[in-house]
Amino acid sequence: MKKFLSISFTFFLLTFANSVFAQDESRASKTWEVQKYDLTATLPQAETDRNLTAKAVLSLKNVSSKSASTLTLRISPSANVASVKVNDAAADFTKGEEKIGSVGTLQKIVVRVPAIQPSASFSVAVDYKLNVKENSGLIGLSPVGSQFLPLSFWYPTPNSWYFARGADFAPFRLTINSANNRTIVSSGTQNANNFEQKLNAQPFFVTGEWDAVNTNNIAVMIAKGAGANEQKRANELAALASNAKTFTAKLLGTAPDVPLRIVSVHRGAGFSGSGTIFVDGNVFNRQKIDSQTAMTIAESVAKIWLGNVVQIDGDAFGVVREGLPRFIAAEFLEAEYGKDIADVERLRQRTAYAAVAQRDAPLNTVSPLDDYYYSEVANKGAMIWRLLAKKFGRDEFFNVLQAQMKDGNLNAGELRSTFVEQKEFLDYAFNQITDTNLLVGLPQANGAETKLALRNTGSIDASVNVVVMTASGEKLTAQVTVPAKSFSEASFKTANKIVRAEIDAEKFYPQTDYSDDVAPREFDNNDVLLTVKRAFDKQDFGAAQKNVRIVLQTMPRFDDARTLLARSLLAENKFVDAEREFRAVLDEKLPTARSLAWANEGLGEIALKSGQNPQALNYFNEAIKADAEYGATLAARAGRNKMNAAAPIDESIKSFFTQFDKAATSGRKADLDALIVAGEIPKFSGGIAGAQVWQSKILQADIEDANHFLVEVSLNIKLLNKDPESGTALYRLSKVGSSWKLSGVEMFEVR
Repeated sequence: MKKFLSISFTFFLLTFANSVFAQDESRASKTWEVQKYDLTATLPQAETDRNLTAKAVLSLKNVSSKSASTLTLRISPSANVASVKVNDAAADFTKGEEKIGSVGTLQKIVVRVPAIQPSASFSVAVDYKLNVKENSGLIGLSPVGSQFLPLSFWYPTPNSWYFARGADFAPFRLTINSANNRTIVSSGTQNANNFEQKLNAQPFFVTGEWDAVNTNNIAVMIAKGAGANEQKRANELAALASNAKTFTAKLLGTAPDVPLRIVSVHRGAGFSGSGTIFVDGNVFNRQKIDSQTAMTIAESVAKIWLGNVVQIDGDAFGVVREGLPRFIAAEFLEAEYGKDIADVERLRQRTAYAAVAQRDAPLNTVSPLDDYYYSEVANKGAMIWRLLAKKFGRDEFFNVLQAQMKDGNLNAGELRSTFVEQKEFLDYAFNQITDTNLLVGLPQANGAETKLALRNTGSIDASVNVVVMTASGEKLTAQVTVPAKSFSEASFKTANKIVRAEIDAEKFYPQTDYSDDVAPREFDNNDVLLTVKRAFDKQDFGAAQKNVRIVLQTMPRFDDARTLLARSLLAENKFVDAEREFRAVLDEKLPTARSLAWANEGLGEIALKSGQNPQALNYFNEAIKADAEYGATLAARAGRNKMNAAAPIDESIKSFFTQFDKAATSGRKADLDALIVAGEIPKFSGGIAGAQVWQSKILQADIEDANHFLVEVSLNIKLLNKDPESGTALYRLSKVGSSWKLSGVEMFEVR
């Protein structure tokens, strides 16, 4: 249930809508450009008040070629606009609805303004209240901590994130008035409750309680009361961000003078804005930095240059704003951790793009309304820039970028015109859907020479490396150009039998199908991990192990695959082999968080079956602290419960659940609501109010930080008109004042 409550920034981009605007060169251009935001927001004093009171003053410029007398601002449908002023004079306005795809809407505030000539500026002030019915990863209003991110549309702006040629980014001044003494975090320079951001940015803020770890001129905000392990991880994240900043400066020029902050959050992990980066609070509990967090930090740092220092808009803006930082982040991982680690990350990006490659749109016209938008512009975009850097020369590529950034603006159109030698490639990459599929045939031996037939279905020539492996383990490489929509061949002077051949071994080219790049063909699916997982889920552990070993021959650092190998061996009670593989996963330089969780859970199972209970408990606790995947956490908690290793439970937590059980069966929803943080889990609370039976037995209580506990309980319940049910639930309790309140249901395994 946690994943439904914790809507991440990226997830929202992928699922908010699934339709596309018809786009061509005649589509709407920008009329108004924001020069600066000046926002004042006041958080409510009472917990039951669900309204943010705000005033937004926007400095706007007419950037069209004609005079304009109508201004349309977009804001959340939950905003109640009280007044609008234009140049300090009251203005009439009307409210309307703007559909976003097929499932969402924005509110339009249409204002008549005096005719504004091209290049002229004016100001508009909007007073409004924003009602927050339910907290999410994008917006939240709570005594525990509030959060207002740009994609909640909490402030008015003319061009929303869904505008086909780029949303509004501008310097901002932000003042937050709060009565509960929570720390306020945004971006830019802070002076008490004021933030001044001089770069191009989108306003946001979050409140909470943190301990600050300052190192390398980077502030890491970790949960209040964090211990030595969390502080160690904070220092490591700061060092990573500092290294990423130094690396990016070498590519894109002098580092911007903007404060860097890394903030531990319960929701919204993955969001970043002009130097402030949100990471999941569990990151600090893990044994090491995980790959997704490393990529998030590296990409976020690159975006300070690409989007904050320089404006990025126009057609295909996402390829520059999202794709270029992703390319640079992978380059950074290669410099920081090695090429083999970066290649695993590129495999993940390639797999994500391959999932939508058969239905994507040209990069020049793909819209933020398309459900595949982010998968395409970020991942295919990164591949395009990587291939262009290879064709043009890496150093020269970044020299050109620096030169184009000097005027404070960077867009895909000017980059395409600059790399004129690669016009054919770039026209194909931006104006057409991917039609390239590179194929290699079976080796055909003739004496001391072996030939391979090659095919290219795409509209451009493909210059690739063809890599073969002989029966003795020797690797040979041939460089070949395969003409567009044609055939070629690669020849190898060797008497040894070639047992494996691969075209475009480095995977520079975006393709519609990667599974036929290898001969003999190994898999029929672009997602090799999915192929392994299917066999594992069918409990065909022999097939799963066979498939993993094939993957690891060419990707030995692919920790997700190795984790499935270890789990397959464990399922067959091959404890020694399984333990070896699990430990190899934990020893990886940059594993995924789920690999860390499953490796610890697996080692816990092995230790438990070997009678090594203290070691088993330690492993299960590490898996639980990782909190990386529902299945791993559930299995680790079940393993720990088998040991009956419950720690002492604080009396205040026992008292809370005594009250909660009574409230659930009282028939009075108000009694239940009084024990739940306002704005949290309304569907859950509404569904259990008036239960006939609700009995909780506390199994475990794990401290998250000074103000939060995760409490696992055994439940026996009977809801109205339903049969009795039992099982386990995992609740998140938060300290509000001097009392505990329920703030989340992380698991609910009750049947």
